Amino acid sequence: MGEKVRAAVQTGPRRIEVREFDRPEIGANDGLLRVEANGICGSDVEMYKGHMTFRGGYPVIPGHEPMGVIEEIGEEAAARWGVEPGDRVALEVIVPCRSCRDCLTGRYQACRNRTVGHGVTGVDVAPSLWGGMAEHLYLTPNAVLHKIDKTLPAELAAMFNPLGAGVRWAAGLGGIRLGDTVVVLGAGQRGIAAVIAARAAGAGTIVVTGLSSDAHKLALAEEFGADHALVVDGPDAVDVVEAVSDITGGAMADVVVELTPMAAQPVNDALLVAKHGGRVVLAGLKGGDEVPVRTDVIINRALRVVGAFGVDAESNAQAIRIIESRRFPLEKMHTHTFGLEDAALAVETLAGEHDGTPAVHVSVHPNG
Repeated sequence: MGEKVRAAVQTGPRRIEVREFDRPEIGANDGLLRVEANGICGSDVEMYKGHMTFRGGYPVIPGHEPMGVIEEIGEEAAARWGVEPGDRVALEVIVPCRSCRDCLTGRYQACRNRTVGHGVTGVDVAPSLWGGMAEHLYLTPNAVLHKIDKTLPAELAAMFNPLGAGVRWAAGLGGIRLGDTVVVLGAGQRGIAAVIAARAAGAGTIVVTGLSSDAHKLALAEEFGADHALVVDGPDAVDVVEAVSDITGGAMADVVVELTPMAAQPVNDALLVAKHGGRVVLAGLKGGDEVPVRTDVIINRALRVVGAFGVDAESNAQAIRIIESRRFPLEKMHTHTFGLEDAALAVETLAGEHDGTPAVHVSVHPNG
């Protein structure tokens, strides 16, 4: 019997168990990654709870933020990716076909021919090891990967995805320019990452919002560059629109990034805190629920509203450069590390379902 690979498998809402799979044989055009760490994000929480579905259905190995060391790789794959055994790489969730019009014109995230993805493909699709919550992950020929400094602690290297989201959604899609006023609605991993990206891009004033239960996250956001942290619930709640008006002397925000999960009101708040001609980036998933939007506000303020889907290659590369620069004390964002057997506990911890240190960045280390 060949070598086995252990993986955490989600079999249904709130059900994860450890299973063994055959270690795949690697040819000239593919490879095998020894997973060091896989970051957990809010969408993992929603998929764990069953509020969002996996593209491939159950059972599935979760984990769409994997990074690790290339353990085995074919000659053609090594030449194509520019890597060799021992290199540390971070993987994107999307695996494009690389040959359709969208892929060939740089819009590979819109590829309609993709059939697999990391952390979203069922184990019934050979060779099963598609998710980052496994000791090894299969490197399919069309995977998109990025080299990353091997001297970084694994938990910091695993922040490439949330930081990449901040880079793309705030600096890229938001188009932040020197001196801009930026409002970030939501103080989770990606909210804090958006603050970091805005500060790195030269924003003048940065405002971030969060719940009273997010006090630790708001404090981190301020440490990473936010000028104002607003609590939007509880006895100390402020009206976001009034607060931003006061902060800006009525000028309002150049760029607004809406990141709150499963909450409708912040979408309209985002429109109201943007100045005339301002830019609004919508990135907070609402679980398929309809959100009433005041379209007259968009029209009368000549707002540019854009939806944010995932993180592209350039944003991941920029995020990795920020991590490698060691400019920001990102270790303060990482709060919890779990082993493979505790994958469910890792997701529940990020969801705030357990007492103890409040979670910000959580990662699973399958070989730890």
